[in-house]
Amino acid sequence: MFFRTFISAAAIAASVTCAVALDISGAGATFPFPIYAKWADSYKKDTGDGLNYQSIGSGAGVKQIKAKTVTFGATDAPLTPDELEKAGLAQFPMVMGGIVMVVNIPGVKPGELVLDGPTIAQIYLGAINNWNDPAIKKLNPKLDLPNLAIANVHRADGSGTTFNFTNYLSKVSPEWKSKIGEATTVEWPSGIGAKGNDGVANNVATTKGAIGYVEFAYADQNKLTFTSMINQAGKTVAPTMDAFQAAASNADWENSPGFYNILSNQKGEKSWPMTAATFILMPKKPQNLDQSNAALKFFRWAYEKGDKMAMDLDYIPMPDNVVSLVEKMWEKDIQQK
Repeated sequence: MFFRTFISAAAIAASVTCAVALDISGAGATFPFPIYAKWADSYKKDTGDGLNYQSIGSGAGVKQIKAKTVTFGATDAPLTPDELEKAGLAQFPMVMGGIVMVVNIPGVKPGELVLDGPTIAQIYLGAINNWNDPAIKKLNPKLDLPNLAIANVHRADGSGTTFNFTNYLSKVSPEWKSKIGEATTVEWPSGIGAKGNDGVANNVATTKGAIGYVEFAYADQNKLTFTSMINQAGKTVAPTMDAFQAAASNADWENSPGFYNILSNQKGEKSWPMTAATFILMPKKPQNLDQSNAALKFFRWAYEKGDKMAMDLDYIPMPDNVVSLVEKMWEKDIQQK
């Protein structure tokens, strides 16, 4: 599939960078991998410095930065201020994006199927298991939905995408909140497990009747059928840059200690309900100052020169005022001399 080719090409490009003395090593979230790979390629051409990023999931990324085996960790499930303090880590957001539902239903085109949070919760609880269920038909009176079993696909690894997905479901479904809750890994009551956003995307692409949740770039690269959704305001919205930005505009980063901010189920008639930020974790007192400084140099470059590349992949760049807050935090909290 196209996206597997994209991953292979990006991975090869990243591995080629290993020859440079100050290669930057990072690991974690698969949610931002498409943009990190694109930035890495451009940064290599621009500066000669390389980035070796392991797209292994947020949970594994947090473990690696805590074990100090990489220069930075990446997670879509931000650590709380208390967790950061205990681990001696600094945290900051890099980009924002949208999590979308993707489906494999014959005859259904991208954006045609409409779902809401409570219905998605019932699908993943195993209570709704056929595409012609009355609850889905009620949301889609004009669609001819088939008598086809639903195969729900979820992340099998520790995932920040799962954290944001289950956080959203916990906000819109009391039953989900009481039975399953929100976390990077949960006890799934039904469905198929897959590793990484790419694993979920590929499972949905190859399984008739499947539904899964992925970062929008994965849906776009794989040409998957995404759904529209009903947001908190009761409006039907499609996953577009405008909808992601509408939700992201509600983020109050200045009053968020440790930049801890969850963007799911935001207010606003145009807001996409599953919008999320992805974060970088770095030691406040790095073992290798040169490596740490090289990483900060890359992130500063990405903030300054990476906006168009991010938008081309339907990520939302961080606003200038937030970048300013982040850079002030670097000077204050991360040792650089």
